[in-house]
Amino acid sequence: MKRDESEQQLTISMLGTTAMLFEAPGALDLPAQRRIWSLAREIESWPGIREAVPGVTNLMLTFIRPPANPDALADALREAWAKAGELRIEGRVIELPVVYGGEFGPHLQDVVDHTGLSVDEVVQLHCAPLYTVYALGSHPGYCYLGGMDGRIATPRRKVPVLGLPGGAVSIGGAQTGVSASTGPSGWNTIGHTSMIFFDPSREHPATLAPGDMIRFCVERVAR
Repeated sequence: MKRDESEQQLTISMLGTTAMLFEAPGALDLPAQRRIWSLAREIESWPGIREAVPGVTNLMLTFIRPPANPDALADALREAWAKAGELRIEGRVIELPVVYGGEFGPHLQDVVDHTGLSVDEVVQLHCAPLYTVYALGSHPGYCYLGGMDGRIATPRRKVPVLGLPGGAVSIGGAQTGVSASTGPSGWNTIGHTSMIFFDPSREHPATLAPGDMIRFCVERVAR
């Protein structure tokens, strides 16, 4: 198959003998992510595939048994990606009340200092978009969100926080997200929400799924 320049940037690599990672080229945006969803939907039905797990502009395949011909599978992946359209998932819209700043947002001032915006401007820009859940990962229930305003993008922290609580609303680079459980993080925490994102006792433990949408709402700004 003849591939154009963008397709030549695809990266496909084995993860041991039981998994393969497909990394797509191009921008981190919703059209590209919809193609990843479409690719996952097709590949999960292929023989020998145990699971097709979408990430942010990538896809991880796990196998029932190691593939006899990984190179042929990689070629099939490239072919499928070239033909993949955008899968539009009609997810739910969830509103999340957030307390910004204070003890719940210890790094809000760092975002203010980096961007040159005021606290109110950062909060307003963070709440304005309707974010799409691109993928679940990092830890159970955690959502990678797309749609953050680039004006509040802030580099990840040089020294991670080891005990970031569940419900922490943070910014890392050009992305924002909410921690589903307590754990380490290198993102900048600007607020907190009380929603529970993962409960192993439920039939569907993760609260959200790819295609769902989140709107952050200001509960209050602690100063």
